[in-house]
Amino acid sequence: MSKIENRLAELGLTLPEPLVLPSPNRTSGVLVGSMLYLSGHGAALLEDDTVMRAGKLGDAVSQEEGYRTARALALKMMATVKHHVGDLDRVERIVKILGMINAVPEFETHNKVLDGASDLLFEAFGPEVGCHGRSSVGVVGLVGNQPVEIEGIFLIRI
Repeated sequence: MSKIENRLAELGLTLPEPLVLPSPNRTSGVLVGSMLYLSGHGAALLEDDTVMRAGKLGDAVSQEEGYRTARALALKMMATVKHHVGDLDRVERIVKILGMINAVPEFETHNKVLDGASDLLFEAFGPEVGCHGRSSVGVVGLVGNQPVEIEGIFLIRI
């Protein structure tokens, strides 16, 4: 087991199944040189029944529920990284994540929702690898009325 998976176990977490997209015309991640670009990971595809898979932030979904959903998505992203590169210990740096938050116009704490993903990545990978750039963007809607979708860029040790 990798060092990162051992850290996850210490946090009481195990990797879920990686993201597999339903069409052959796209993939959950593309490795170009040493950069792995992950497709958007949306809440509707989570297996975790304790998170919100549908609804808008500021309406049916609270900030705390959004945080937990973003955290679960970060774990799903880690499973997808492992699927594409074989070992999470090959992640040299998490470069950036982009969080799209499906929210009512009055909702203003998109960043607090995306903290769920950032916090887990930082806890799992540590400050040298897990500290990353990010953007959190409020959107009017996501496929399936998902509350959160996150994509990421990872530097991989070749």
